[in-house]
Formats: sequence, C-alpha cells, structure tokens
Amino acid sequence: EGTEITPGFQLGLLNAVLGRGTNDGLYFYELQFWGNFFMMTILIWIQTGFAMVILSAAIQAVPDDVLEAARVDGATTSQVFWRVTLPQIAPTIGVVVTTIIVLVMKVFDVVKVMTNSNFGTQVLANDMFNQAFNAANTGRGAALAMLIFISVMPVMVLNIRRMQRED
Repeated sequence: EGTEITPGFQLGLLNAVLGRGTNDGLYFYELQFWGNFFMMTILIWIQTGFAMVILSAAIQAVPDDVLEAARVDGATTSQVFWRVTLPQIAPTIGVVVTTIIVLVMKVFDVVKVMTNSNFGTQVLANDMFNQAFNAANTGRGAALAMLIFISVMPVMVLNIRRMQRED
C-alpha cells in the first residue's frame, strides 16, 4: 500500500525534470523551449502525410526505362537516385517546399489552440488576430496581414514562374 506511485508524484517528478517546482499539474508547454518544440512537432506531423503522398506519387511517375537505362550504364542505386530520380521530381519538391513555407508563414491555429500566443510562442498571424480583434486595433491588424501577404508573395511568384517555365 505504501509503494504505490501516485499521479501527483509522477507529475512532480516530471515537473522537476522540466524545471518546474510545483506539484499541481503538468505545465511543460509553459516553458518556451518545450512549447515551441511541441508546436513544431505538430506542424511536422500535419505536413508529413501530405508531403509523403505527393513525393511518393512523383517518384512512382519517374519512367522505368530511364531508371533501367541508368542501371545498364553502370549507375549505383545512390547514383540513380541523386542523378536521375531527384532531378525528375525536383518540380514536385518545389511545390511541397512552397506549400510548407506558406504554411509556416501563416501558421495560426496550432499556436492559438496550444498556448494562445503565451509563453514566448507569439507568431505574426496570432499578433495580427490579437491586434485586430482583441485590442480593437484594426489598422495594426491590417498592417500585419499585409506584412504576412508581402512575405508570402515572393515564394508564390517564384513558384508560379517555375511552373510557367515547365509549360
């Protein structure tokens, strides 16, 4: 009966490891490093499925005769990947990277739900929301929205130009 580990002991031990001295709950997300780390983990988890499906389809679309010709010419497996497959899927990699960059530039939902921009996790999109709706400062909110738009625009222009060159 005295050897049982109580939930409070477990939380206290984890909080001690994470630098918290309290025993009243698990607040690891309040530490700036951990909050940012877990939000990055969530974003990676969200985007991994999308990226893998798109890249898998691109790799499967590489013509078998090109791969076979490279092998007949004496290319190793790594040479076939780096010199044949990768150049064939480069446009698809560009699309995936562009999508991820745009997501990161406008990330809002994960930060809002997890920390509400507290604990050193403020991002531009959340600041825009807070200024426009919580602080009733619509001018600053609109200016921040334009800043996000201007920061995403070069990535989109490069992607559109690359796609036009391919056609």
